[in-house]
Amino acid sequence: MSLPRYTRWFIDLSKEDINIAGGKGANLGELTQTKIPVPPGFVVLSSAYFAFLDINGLRPKIHAILSGCDVSDPKQLHTASQKVQKLILGSEMPHDMSMEIMKNYAKLGRDVYIAVRSSATAEDLPGASFAGQQESYLNVRGDTNLIMRVRDAWASLFGERAIFYRVQKNFDHL
Repeated sequence: MSLPRYTRWFIDLSKEDINIAGGKGANLGELTQTKIPVPPGFVVLSSAYFAFLDINGLRPKIHAILSGCDVSDPKQLHTASQKVQKLILGSEMPHDMSMEIMKNYAKLGRDVYIAVRSSATAEDLPGASFAGQQESYLNVRGDTNLIMRVRDAWASLFGERAIFYRVQKNFDHL
């Protein structure tokens, strides 16, 4: 049986999966595998994020917006952040991706409340910490709200603080 394309359950993740599940996701996998009580859940993988960007043709648009931005100018930074977030929030999640996410959500129970949190693949590295730079969404319930919050979490990767920090630490925005 092949693994899902865009999601992975905590139990199927380990610290070796930081590049696909991010730090939080990989750590939740480690905790689950060692039988520490963790509420059941799954991670929307980095492959989903990159597929979303590519299917919607967002990478070159985001690059164009951010490459022309002087992050030391608050007005330019604010405008660039708003433009990129608007692109992401205005783009549709592919049907197969949203269906996979909703299918996993249904396995958690009927209309349960969940949290949608970022788990960046480059967070908490030596010399860099992205803690608190992306949005978290608590008490999310329902398929539509879940899909919207996942997209909101992706858009929050392009908040002003996150953009500025990536430039200061020489991280690629994409």
